Amino acid sequence: MTIRCLAVDDEPLALDIIESYVSKLPFLQLVKTCSSATEAMQVLQEEKIDLMFLDIEMPELTGIQFLNILKNQPLIIFTTAYPDYALEGFNYDAVDYLLKPIPFDRFLKAVTKAQERLQHNGKPTETPAAPVAAPAAEHDFMFVKADYKTIRVDFKDILWIEGLKDYIIIQTRDQKIITLLSMNKMMEKLPETKFLRVHRSFIVALQKIDSIEKSRIRIGNKEIPIGEVYKDQFLKWVEENNIQ
Repeated sequence: MTIRCLAVDDEPLALDIIESYVSKLPFLQLVKTCSSATEAMQVLQEEKIDLMFLDIEMPELTGIQFLNILKNQPLIIFTTAYPDYALEGFNYDAVDYLLKPIPFDRFLKAVTKAQERLQHNGKPTETPAAPVAAPAAEHDFMFVKADYKTIRVDFKDILWIEGLKDYIIIQTRDQKIITLLSMNKMMEKLPETKFLRVHRSFIVALQKIDSIEKSRIRIGNKEIPIGEVYKDQFLKWVEENNIQ
């Protein structure tokens, strides 16, 4: 499987870095690099593109404006120097969001996610099989929008997350952060080895669990219910960790 890629960025150095990273991975093929959205639009009309690396902050048309007028878009990996755009970027069903300067391990993780999605959807151009890249190490933090600013949240500080309709509450050691995000989207941002959804309204940090009492989890003074839908998955985790 070969993934045909397009890189769009008004910074030549950023394009050089993406080109260098793509050249290291045999399952990627860089079809073209573009310095503007208008140039990229022409390429998309002429070539089959499976994956586009797209800068958000560009002159004339930003990456977001470009996607708003694009009818049949490929998979998108956003690239930008501005973390403020992260939440907006994920609203466009982006595969990933890479913050410049982009380290190779994050690039590898992002394209591996794209590869997995394309394999499930059956969209990529078929060529002789290439080795699947190993997943990169997880980041240990994320950015969320709250109180008119973008806040860094370290995963190690999260105790639990509670869903309230279209909002979620992230409870950390020191603060309560309220942000506009769905529980499903939040689960996509969290490392799956450290967090588990145990109720339609609750995600818990597994290493912060103090005790389990019947159908409830206790973290500090907080009691969190275990929903019937999520009970089997949670009990499986309990059994795997030999704490039952």
